[in-house]
Amino acid sequence: MWGCPLWAPDFGVIFWATTRVAPTMKLIVGLGNPGPEYEATKHNVGFWVIDAFAKKCECASFKKISGPPSKICRGKLQPPHEPIDFLLVKPHTFMNRSGVAVMSLLKEYEIPISDLVVIQDDLDTECGRLRIRTKGSSGGHRGIASIIEKMGSNEFLRIKIGIGRDADQDVSDYVLSPFLVEDQEKVLSGVERAVAALPLILEERIPEAMNRMHTKL
Repeated sequence: MWGCPLWAPDFGVIFWATTRVAPTMKLIVGLGNPGPEYEATKHNVGFWVIDAFAKKCECASFKKISGPPSKICRGKLQPPHEPIDFLLVKPHTFMNRSGVAVMSLLKEYEIPISDLVVIQDDLDTECGRLRIRTKGSSGGHRGIASIIEKMGSNEFLRIKIGIGRDADQDVSDYVLSPFLVEDQEKVLSGVERAVAALPLILEERIPEAMNRMHTKL
């Protein structure tokens, strides 16, 4: 994208300056609930991916911000990837108010919705399987519904990590419970593949990211 327009009065036209605008920062949001009682629950796999990606990228430690509360950490992709700046976010507003935190940070850092990536759990996907969606409804996920409501748009990229579903258990109880022992390896593999795909997503290489998500590491 080129820089600011320049007015040329002798010609009555606008020319564009030849200086390129620096690429915007990417906002990567993992959805979950704050507090130790929620750390191991299915609803917090978004937080798990954020923590694992921060470790992989050797980001500085997270800092707590207020109004609305979140934990954030800045980083930058390193070679061989493009040097893209990103902000990792774990909203601490609780799931149902995730949109409040996301909207606040988008405004503060002047990040367009096209540079937002949200990582969520997904009841309708087999445990450990991953999907990418570039837009669409919340699918009943209250964190996503909150973001859509606050932004007035559903056109942002989502990484969905499958947590499965138990037809005999209330949905709220299910998502706020830990994974069964037999599912732990599956979901941790999904987290690992999501982390491996994130640099490709930030570089907007979505088809390659999808392939990476479906490849065992």
